[in-house]
Amino acid sequence: MSVWDDLVGQDRVQEQLGAAAQDADALVTAVSAGERVPPGSRMTHAWLFTGPPGSGRSTAARAFAAALQCTSPDRALGGAPGCGFCDGCHTSLVGTHADVEVVRTDQLSIGVKETRELVRRAQLSPAVGRWQVIILEDADRLTEGAGNVLLKAVEEPAPRTVWLLCAPSLEDVLPTIRSRCRHLTLRTPPVDAVADVLIRRDGIDPDRAASAARATQGHIGRARRLATDEKARARRAAVLKLPLRVDDIGGCLKAAQELIDTAADDAKQVSEEVDVRETEDMKTALGAVAGGRMPRGTAGVMKELEDKQKRRKTRTQRDSLDLALTDLTGFYRDVLALQLGSQIALSNVDVRDALDRIARSSTPERTLRRIEAVIACRGALDRNVAPLLAVEAMTMALRAG
Repeated sequence: MSVWDDLVGQDRVQEQLGAAAQDADALVTAVSAGERVPPGSRMTHAWLFTGPPGSGRSTAARAFAAALQCTSPDRALGGAPGCGFCDGCHTSLVGTHADVEVVRTDQLSIGVKETRELVRRAQLSPAVGRWQVIILEDADRLTEGAGNVLLKAVEEPAPRTVWLLCAPSLEDVLPTIRSRCRHLTLRTPPVDAVADVLIRRDGIDPDRAASAARATQGHIGRARRLATDEKARARRAAVLKLPLRVDDIGGCLKAAQELIDTAADDAKQVSEEVDVRETEDMKTALGAVAGGRMPRGTAGVMKELEDKQKRRKTRTQRDSLDLALTDLTGFYRDVLALQLGSQIALSNVDVRDALDRIARSSTPERTLRRIEAVIACRGALDRNVAPLLAVEAMTMALRAG
C-alpha cells in the first residue's frame, strides 16, 4: 500500500507529485551530504490543489506530504518515496507527524491571527522530518487580510518549508498567492473507481457502494458517509421528496422550514458534544472553582469561546444545507436527462418513479429554471442571506418552474 492508494482517478496528478517527491528526496539527500543540488528540480516550495468537491484535494496534499517525509530504505535502491509503511509516511497520513501541520477550519473564515501563527511555524526548520509541510485545506476561506499575511511567507519561504494549499478553483485564491504556487487540477473521480475504493478499503457491500458512488456523482467523502450512515441516507431520501411537495404555497413554505430544521438538527448534533468538551476544558484551564464559578477576568475568554462555537455551528448548518441543495441539483439533472432522452447514467435511480413523474409533468426549459433556482439559493447562502428566506425563495421558484 503506497501513499497514493486513496488518490482515486488522478493518475496525471499522481505522476506529477511522484516526480516532485523524488526530486525533493534527491535535493535533501544532496544537501545533507554537502553535495551540489541537482539541477532542473521539479520540486517547488508552494503548491495549489484545485478541483470540484470530492475530487480529493486534501487527500492529494496529505499523500504528497507523506511522500516528502518518506524514510523508506528502498529509496537508496531507486525506490520511489511514498511507501506508505515507514514511520514518516504513516505518521503523516494519520496526522501525528511533528513536521506536518494540517489546517482546516470549522469557522466561516480563516483570520489574520491564525495565519500569523502558521507563518511563524513555517519559518522553523524541520524537527524530525525531511521537510516542514503545512497543508491549508481551506485556502478559499482566507480573509483578504489573512491572504496578505500568507503572501509574504509564500514569497520568501524557509529553505525546507513546503506550503500545500487546497481550494475549489483558482478564482477562490488571491491572484498574488496563486501566481507564486505550482498549480495542480484534480477532476471528479469516475463512479466505478469510487465504488471500488469503498469496497476494497471500507469493506462496504458492492451494491451499496455502487449506489452511494452513483448517488454522490463521484464525491468520495459523501459516498462513504452515505454508504455507512443510515441517518445520512434518510436525510437524502427526505430531500429527494421535496420536488413532489411544492405544488402549492403552503407546501413550499413547509418544505423550506423542514429543510432548515434538518440542517439545524445536524449542526446541533455535530457541535453539541464538541462544545461541551471545549467549554469544560476551558473552565478547567482557567481555574474554575467549586460550583462552576469562574475567576475574575475570565469572562472575555469564555465569551470568545462562545462566539467561536456559534460561528462553527453556523458553518455546520450551512454545510448541511449545501449538501441538501447539491442532492436537489442532482435530482433535477436526472429529470433533464430523461426529458432530453440522454443516455447518461442517472444518479438517483432509487427514486426513478419521482424522476419520471416530474419529467412528464414539466419541460426541459422549466427544469433548467429549477436548477438555476437551486444554484441561486446556494449563492444567496454564500452571501449570508438568512437561510430560511433563501430556501423559501427557492421552493417558490421550484413551484413556478
